[in-house]
Amino acid sequence: MGFYDYSAEKMDGKEHSMEEYKGKVVIVVNTASKCGFTPQFKDLEELYLKYKDEGLEIVGFPCNQFASQDPGSNEEIQSFCQLNYGVSFDMYGKIDVNGNNAHPIYKYLKNEAKGALGNTIKWNFTKFLIDRDGKVVERYAPTVNPAKMEEKIKELLGNK
Repeated sequence: MGFYDYSAEKMDGKEHSMEEYKGKVVIVVNTASKCGFTPQFKDLEELYLKYKDEGLEIVGFPCNQFASQDPGSNEEIQSFCQLNYGVSFDMYGKIDVNGNNAHPIYKYLKNEAKGALGNTIKWNFTKFLIDRDGKVVERYAPTVNPAKMEEKIKELLGNK
């Protein structure tokens, strides 16, 4: 199975296929509203606005597995993201990224691009970069500011 074979529930409660992103460059990120890295929402939104017309999509998955830093409901999380950071990229419903209940998308992503802890997500705001063919090309640690991904994004979009 590949990235496009998976689906997840968006904040609207409806199941959406990752096939919606076919032909796009995609950043998949596990997010949290009460984390030291939460300001990365601003940087992610800036990248999205700058490159969405060229084919960049950002897919956010709230997760409460790291120090309970996203305890709210999906509605509360979505409201927080929009009010505080103007998030307009796609946000999905809260999921687990590690453990037995990890969402299948994250099981796939972790297998395709292992990190410092192997098949485990270390913390909130771990970012996966996926090319236009649905291939996971890079994994970025939570400490990597999204702005540092810009050159690779431009390359994948065809803007060398």
